[in-house]
Parts: sequence; structure tokens; C-alpha cells
Amino acid sequence: MMKQTPSDTAALQSEISARSAQSVSAILVDRIRKTPDYRAFLYPDKQEVWHDLSWAQTAEAAYAFAAGLIGRGLVQEDRVAIIAMTRIEWALADYGITLAGCATTTVYPNTKVEDVAFILSDSDSKIVLAEDATQVDKVTAHHDLDDAIGLIIVMDGPGDGHRVLAWEDFLDEGRAYLSEHPGCVDEAVARTTRDHLATLIYTSGTTGRPKGVRLKHSAWTYLAESVEMMDLVTSDLLSYLWLPLSHTFGKSMMVFQAKYGFQTAIDGRIDKIVENLAIVKPSFMCGVPRIFEKVRAAVLTGETSHGLKGRIAHWAFATGYKAIPYRLASKPMPPVLRARFAVADKLVFSKLRDKMGGNIRFMISGAAKLSPQVQKWFYAAGIIVVEGYGMTETATVNAVNHYRQPVFGSLGRPIPGLEARIADDGEILFRAPVVMDGYHKNPQATAEAIDPEGWFHTGDIGYLGDDGQLRVTDRKKDLMKTSGGKYVAPTKVEAALMANVPYISAAIAVGDGHKYIAALLVMDREGLLRWGRNHGHPQASYAELTQLPQIRASIDRFVARANTHLEHWETVKRYAILDHELTVESGAVTESMKIKRANVIATHRGIVDSLFDDVKDSVDEG
Repeated sequence: MMKQTPSDTAALQSEISARSAQSVSAILVDRIRKTPDYRAFLYPDKQEVWHDLSWAQTAEAAYAFAAGLIGRGLVQEDRVAIIAMTRIEWALADYGITLAGCATTTVYPNTKVEDVAFILSDSDSKIVLAEDATQVDKVTAHHDLDDAIGLIIVMDGPGDGHRVLAWEDFLDEGRAYLSEHPGCVDEAVARTTRDHLATLIYTSGTTGRPKGVRLKHSAWTYLAESVEMMDLVTSDLLSYLWLPLSHTFGKSMMVFQAKYGFQTAIDGRIDKIVENLAIVKPSFMCGVPRIFEKVRAAVLTGETSHGLKGRIAHWAFATGYKAIPYRLASKPMPPVLRARFAVADKLVFSKLRDKMGGNIRFMISGAAKLSPQVQKWFYAAGIIVVEGYGMTETATVNAVNHYRQPVFGSLGRPIPGLEARIADDGEILFRAPVVMDGYHKNPQATAEAIDPEGWFHTGDIGYLGDDGQLRVTDRKKDLMKTSGGKYVAPTKVEAALMANVPYISAAIAVGDGHKYIAALLVMDREGLLRWGRNHGHPQASYAELTQLPQIRASIDRFVARANTHLEHWETVKRYAILDHELTVESGAVTESMKIKRANVIATHRGIVDSLFDDVKDSVDEG
């Protein structure tokens, strides 16, 4: 193996570990003490009215929740499961679980009934916090959990007077216990150390059963201390948090908020993101590539993409692209370009930024590869989107590109104190306190992921450049090899398609063992239906529109454009447009919005085979 990090990384790691807090709960208590009157959260009610919550008010609810758990007999590392979308109660409960010294078991709200039962049983959870009656039913449907799950707390709706208790009723119960035992929560905080389990996060399971990732307090406290050294997040920021708190990306934002003291506007409804950005006016947001691709596609295919407005927008972005080298190098633009950029900004870019609240300093994309084309498009408009890299098993943030010095196509430098290696076969390996304690009750899987020297094998292929920047080329198991012996990274092909075909919401490259590459394409529902209304097909269904010859002709042109960004052996020779969307329920997409490539290909095997039938000898790799 080849070591790619400075020789003093291990020493820095020890220094950061020694400096980090005793626990996440200690970080939270310190934050409450320092800034009790500062605003911690903004959140919407059912009437879409936004409310403020100070750190003191956050503490009141979190302490009540913690006392309620302690009063119910829960002790150190006992698991409390949360099945809900991202919302204020999720955040308050998670802080409460942490304060009580317990561990949070995260469950995505769209997890299937059988998987909910597996996760609750495998994690040995004792109490469940459920969003509504639908989530409660997922628990009560399994009578073998009746004895293990003694209490279900429901956020929306009343309890049943027995096993199910309403959110406010449980908080009242906790307040009463805290009144009688005023030191119970502080005592739990004092008992909690870095070596105690903080979070049990179940992977979304691209294959097989979900695996429970055990993250100790040391993973989160080290991460918080390490990222602070990067001067990336400061206390004066307002974050917009829609990410699933069931995932480590969202969880890390909760830890960072407590550490740095910034404000968070919280609402997990994806369809409300753009609308809410204009309302709360955040200064930064973290997301996944699909969110940024969707915003770009909406602009490219919207009302301003045609006629005079379209020509102005095209000119503005052409000007913005010319300005990129000067802005990246912090050099003054030539006078003519500077004047043109100012006009472009006033006519086009400022309006785009206003739709996103007007205060965005930067956005961070993670969880999957972001196309450099998409990144440059936003940067041309004065919106900085940088990439980060990490995994559930390594507490999410392992490398991040600093927004003050963005590098397109890079995932940034590894966080301070993180040891990174590139194995002989190109696999990225990490070693640091952020690495999981192991998979819950699964020593075999743990041994396969973490070698005897403590290196976590990410399963990703990539490299560390001479500039210290980490770049990932593909998943080790996903690399395709054509019959001509050429290796093709499907994520590169898919990223090119997503960046250049504005009407699609997903692309799946196929071609392993074949002479050329093909693809399955999924159309964006909203954009396609809008196209139908504007082109004489107002009554046509989504499925009908996907198969129209006009759509095919349009997609042909965009695919040809995408191919210009690929090597000749990577270009897409044929494609099929699916007449349906990919969903979590069908097993095609994970709860964190990642496409399950193997599942999609297996489900659509007939369509995939048809892309190679009858043309095996007529189409070559070039």
C-alpha cells in the first residue's frame, strides 16, 4: 500500500482526540450554557408558520425527554428508536436521548414493515418514537416485539392510554420526573464517556439486510473537533436542514450545530425545499447531487429557457463561465468582462440566488458524486457548491472541499487527523476515531470491513492527488468491463448524462461484458408533465409522455451532448426510457436517495438485454 498523508497525521490524530469533548451530551450542555438565549432552531407548524426555539427552550424539551427515559428505567447505552422524517421533534428527542446516556437507533420513515421489525429487534431497542399512526402500526404489527418495546411515543396524534403515549404527554411525564429528581440528567451526562455507544444507524441496504453501524461518542466528538480546525462552519451561519436525520449526514449537522452554535431551519419535506429557502433565507445548506441537479434542470427547462429570456440567460451563463478562471484565482477580470458579468448578475444570477433566499454563502453536496458541470453552472451564477465525502461507517465527513477555495471535481482534503491510504487495487482506506465500532451483532461483516490494523475499507476506488485532494472514480464492485477489455466507471457515465440531459431524474449505465455502454433513463415527472402541457399533450399521463417520439428525439440530442464529455469507449450507444419512476417501495432507491443499481438492472433485465440484442456485431466500442 502507498501512504498518501503527511507523516505527522497520527500525532495530530492523538492531539485532536485528547482535545475533543467527553461526549456529544457534554458538547450540548456546553452550548446551552454558553448561548442560552441564542436562537437554535426555526421550524414550521402545520399551518406553515415558522417559529423560533432558543437554546434554553431546546434544553427544556431535551432535558424533559431525557428525564422521561430515565424515569422509565433506561440506562447507559439502552437504545431508543426514532421512525420519522426530519422535523423539530426528531432533533429534540435525539438530543434528549444523548443527554440520558442512551443511544439513538435511526429508522427511515419509509422503511418497510419487515425491515422495521428487524431493526428494532436487532438493535434491542426498548422505546420507539414514531411520527404518526402509520409508523406506530409498523411496530404494533409485530407482536413478537410487544415485550421488548414497552412504550411507543407518537409525535402526531393521541396515545391509546396504554402502550402508546402522545409526545406532549411524554414530555410532561419527563418534566414531573425531573422535578422530583433534578440532578438525574446531569448525572447521566457525567457518566457518559467517549467509549459509550451514541448512535446505531442502519445502512440503507443496497444489498441484503441492513447492517447496524455502531458509532461511539468518540466518533462524533472527534469529528466536531477536527472539522472545527478547518474553519468551515461558524456560529453566525443559518443552516437549512432537510437531510434525513436517520442518516449520518443529517446526524453530523446536529453535532456541528451543538459544537459551533449556528442556527438551523429544520424541515424534512423535499418538495418544500425551494419554497422554504426563499422564506428562511439560509446561509448554507447540505444536500445530495439530485437536489442540485433538479434545481439546474428546472432553470434549463423552465419558462426562462425560451424566447428572449432564454437568450438572455444563455448569454449570462456564457459570460459567467468566462469569469470562472478569474474568480477561482481571485484575480481581477478584464474591464469588459467585469462589466458584462455585472449585467449578467443583475439580470439573471441575482434572481436565481433570490429564489434560494439571497443569503447563500455555500452549499455542500455529499452521499454521491456531483458532476463538475453542475458545480461549474452554479459557480457561474455566483453560488458555491462544494463536495464532501464520507460514509455511514465513518461518521459521514471524511473529506470536504473548502468553499473559500473550491476545486471542481474534487472531494477536498481529508479532515485533520484522518489517516488515508490508497490500496494497491485503488481502494480508499481510512483510519481514525471516526471509524465505527463495528457492525452490531455482526462480527463477520465487521472483520470484512475493518482489517486487523484498523483500516476501514471504503469499497470506493480513488486517489489522492499531489495537491492532497481526494478524488473518487467509482465503487469497487460497480466497475464495468466491456468485452473489449476497457474498464468503465458507471458513475462517470451517469454523471455526464445527468449534467447534460435536463429532463431526466435518474440514469443507470449498463454494459458489463458487452461491446459498448447503454443506459436506462428515468424522466423527471414535474418537468415532463410541464413539457406535455406546453406542447399540446395536457391530458397525457407520465407513462405516455415518456414514450413519445418527440421526447425520444429531444433526448437523442442531449445524450449526444453528454457523449462529448466521455471517452469513446464510455459513450452511450443505446438507451431506454422507463415509463415509470424509481421508488423506495419498489426496492430501486434507498431511503437516502441512492439508486440500487443491481436491483434496478435485475428488475429491468428484459429491457437491459434488449439494448444489446441484435446489435452485438453492428456497434463497436468506438
